[in-house]
Amino acid sequence: MLCWEGASDYDAYPSSQALHADTFMHSSRKSSVPLPWSSTTHATHNMEQISGPPARTGTCYQTPRSHPWRPTMGYEAVQVTPLHEQPITNALVASSYSPSAMCSDPVTFPNLVTGFERNPQHAARAALYTRYTPNEWTTSNVTTYAEADKNRNYAEKVRSEAVRLMRETDEKTSQGQRDAARRLGERITDITFWRNELTTELEKLIAESAQLTDTKRNVQKALQDLEPPLHIAQECLYHREGRKSIELVHDHVEKSLLVEVDNLRSCQEKLSQLLARITKQLADCRAAQHSLEDDISHKESALGIDSLCHQLNNYSRGINYYGGIEKYDPTVSTPGTWSGSSSTRINNSHSERSKSCQLRSDAESLINAVATSVWDCWSNTNNAFNNRSSEMLEAKSKMQLHLHKTQQEIFDVEKHIELLRKAVNDKSNPMKVAQTRLEARAHRPGIEMCRDNAHLRLVEEVCTIQDSVSTLHRKLQEAEAQHQQLLKTKSQLENNLKLKVDALFIDREKCMGLRRSFPVNNTIKY
Repeated sequence: MLCWEGASDYDAYPSSQALHADTFMHSSRKSSVPLPWSSTTHATHNMEQISGPPARTGTCYQTPRSHPWRPTMGYEAVQVTPLHEQPITNALVASSYSPSAMCSDPVTFPNLVTGFERNPQHAARAALYTRYTPNEWTTSNVTTYAEADKNRNYAEKVRSEAVRLMRETDEKTSQGQRDAARRLGERITDITFWRNELTTELEKLIAESAQLTDTKRNVQKALQDLEPPLHIAQECLYHREGRKSIELVHDHVEKSLLVEVDNLRSCQEKLSQLLARITKQLADCRAAQHSLEDDISHKESALGIDSLCHQLNNYSRGINYYGGIEKYDPTVSTPGTWSGSSSTRINNSHSERSKSCQLRSDAESLINAVATSVWDCWSNTNNAFNNRSSEMLEAKSKMQLHLHKTQQEIFDVEKHIELLRKAVNDKSNPMKVAQTRLEARAHRPGIEMCRDNAHLRLVEEVCTIQDSVSTLHRKLQEAEAQHQQLLKTKSQLENNLKLKVDALFIDREKCMGLRRSFPVNNTIKY
């Protein structure tokens, strides 16, 4: 209903100022256009939807007592003539004051003071409240002035920073372009140097000639004799991959096997290279020549491109935008690898030219070195296998001893768990006796319900037994947890023991069986 305290003054005397304020608020809501940066763009109006039956006016309106914050006026005691109850319909609503976002017709308050002459001053003073005070109006203006000064100062700061930034970016761009041109010049110098070096080496390689010697048979036999030791070493590595869990140790045996495999492969590679040089020396020289020619052609192309780039400036033709080109990295080398590649090609050419005249002596020394290194690696690996087998036997014995001690400890813990459970059960009857005594003494009549020493001692006895049972329970839980941990440890020990037995079998039977069956010392003899 529309009868409430604190609103009758405004309802009873709708002054022209109040109506003008409502009209202004309604028109401002309709005419306001949200800006793109406004946070209220497309926001819904925060207004409750009116539903249900139409409200009815009160039985009477009476001017209430003056509010504490309002001045005392001369018409507070005016008695208003009661009106008949009637529903507020569209006939009592001013359509011009209707908010644009309301889904139903709003309610306005009727003028209840018809017949009384009131001037605008009285109507303004009879309003429920005024929205702002003069001080607030003045404060708002001062705030607006300060905000305007702040924005102007900030705009001036932005302009000065923009000018400074433009100057800095121009200088930075010019400096970057000069530095890039200098780097391109250095790059052109490097390419020219390496091109000249490669050209000189190519001329020497073309003029180089070599006579081949008859060492092909010994080199081929050496390559064939290296295959069985390499196969055995790889088989040992494959067998040792069958170890499980913690036994997959990168031990000295595995290191020796890897060194042996690497040595055998290295020897094979050296002998293969030697055999290739012996049988196809002319083809090798041609390959080195092709490598040098290819490198020289690449450097000629790079030199032309870099020279063109070095000559470009801001007024050159053909310059254009290539968006995202700085994020595309087509490079495949660094300055170090680039120069290293050319150096490697030149060194290979030197090697080819020097080997062509000393091929027989190099082949003989290489074969002897291969035989010595293969035998040394083979012996070191066998010694490593023997030492590892001894270590695993010792570890197996210690593991069995720990397993036996763990089993004994599990047995002892299980006995103590049973004793703890019995101790907890033994506290049942004393608890029953103490609580029964307390319950029986609770039936004493009248004044005999005395908190005597017996009562206090019985209460203390119950608490003591409860504390003892709690302590025993905690200790029982701790013992059971430790029992589970011991069982887990036992399982781990048994598993580790099995793993060590398997690893010992792999090293002593499988790997050493293969190596004992092959007499490498009789094979590699030249």
